[in-house]
Amino acid sequence: MDFVSKSDIALRLKILFSLIILFLSFPFVYGQLQEEEEKPPPLTRILFVFDASQSMYGRWQSDMKITIARKLLINLLDSLQTVNNLELGLRLYGHQFNFPPQVCNDTKLVVPFAKNNIPEIKTRLKSIVPKGTTPIAYALEQAGYDFPACDNCRNIIVLITDGLEECDGDPCAVSLALQKKGVALKPFIIGIGRNFSEAFDCVGTYFDASSEAEFSKALNIVISQALNSTTAQVNLLDEYGKPTETNVSMTFYDNFSGLIKYNFVHTLNNKGLPDTLEIDPLLAYDIVIHTIPLRRIDSISLTPGKHTIIAANVPQGYLDLKLDARDKTVRDLKGIVRQNGKMETLNVQQFGQTEKYITGIYDLEILSLPRIYVNDIEIKQSHTTTIEIPLPGIAVIEKKASGFGGVYLVDNNELKWVYNFRDNAAQRETLVLQPGTYKVIFRSKYSNRSAFTLEQTFKVESGISVNVKLYR
Repeated sequence: MDFVSKSDIALRLKILFSLIILFLSFPFVYGQLQEEEEKPPPLTRILFVFDASQSMYGRWQSDMKITIARKLLINLLDSLQTVNNLELGLRLYGHQFNFPPQVCNDTKLVVPFAKNNIPEIKTRLKSIVPKGTTPIAYALEQAGYDFPACDNCRNIIVLITDGLEECDGDPCAVSLALQKKGVALKPFIIGIGRNFSEAFDCVGTYFDASSEAEFSKALNIVISQALNSTTAQVNLLDEYGKPTETNVSMTFYDNFSGLIKYNFVHTLNNKGLPDTLEIDPLLAYDIVIHTIPLRRIDSISLTPGKHTIIAANVPQGYLDLKLDARDKTVRDLKGIVRQNGKMETLNVQQFGQTEKYITGIYDLEILSLPRIYVNDIEIKQSHTTTIEIPLPGIAVIEKKASGFGGVYLVDNNELKWVYNFRDNAAQRETLVLQPGTYKVIFRSKYSNRSAFTLEQTFKVESGISVNVKLYR
């Protein structure tokens, strides 16, 4: 029989115990890793709104406009075959009814959004026979219904046209409505053959394709901007202009529609620098930094493909509202924090907690009995300002019957209201009061003359209970 030493047994037990601990902790560790997974990138959906009106038969450089536009768009589609996280759709206008007469609802979604539908889009493009008029506004309006509901999508419209609105619609108003509702981002417009910028600048980002080469270049620029996110970083500057502030929530709003686009908690990376964000360069942003008080930066534009540094002055320090360690009576004491000299409430801070504030001067209203007002509190950069109130005392007020009246603080021969008795309360009421001199004024509900009013002065000391008996 093999001999196993006690040390070997102990070692084996130790290894077994470690394996058990590792096994039991795996779900917790795995859950943490899952929580830290990045949010998946949004699905980009590009809808091509393509001009198939009669004028597309017109000659343009080496061939007819329809032939050139079709060929170059098909070439572009071929380059998108392997792009992930992308869906395409195709809407035509001016292709169903001959002109004249003018049919101003001549538009149709011929290829809905789907995965791997590029062959179908190419087939539909090859079969186009230009026929009708140019209802651009109506086509854009209908395009707004082509995007199925989606919580994490970027909806982009690329309008390709060789002419202007011919049906008395207002493409600018339609585009603004789509953007305001958050249906689609600011459209791209590619004008074929001549410069239509004056008419389309209000609709979206306009590209003048005065030649075949310019048309091809415009298509590639549009797709590049549509598909590629741009990097940015937010430098939260301290009082010395250094980007050291962090761990603050930030909300990015679409400057045009006011819709929320991103929420981030600011982070410093492992090099101590503000983390890099990937955000959509097709929008301008209003950024709210959720400090106390908040800071706002409006109309931030990004250049596609270029790293943008956004700076905000948010120097911060700390306010610690501290209770005496011996205090076992106050469980939910709060203080109202306001900027110095203003009445707007910035925060209601719990005692026993420390909170960050932008550096400056603040006023504090402590919701104790009686209330305590502390003004001109200075919050300094990276410094903790501590406010500690005296340990309160307890006043036990005994009455023969319930009644009316209250408790008042005696302050330089002036009575300041603190508390009103409850007319239906018990004959004993217990109040937690700050140290000081008080006066009780009371009349029983069964007394019908003011002359029966009772009053009594008493003193509250820190950590001590006092009994106040309202008897004649």
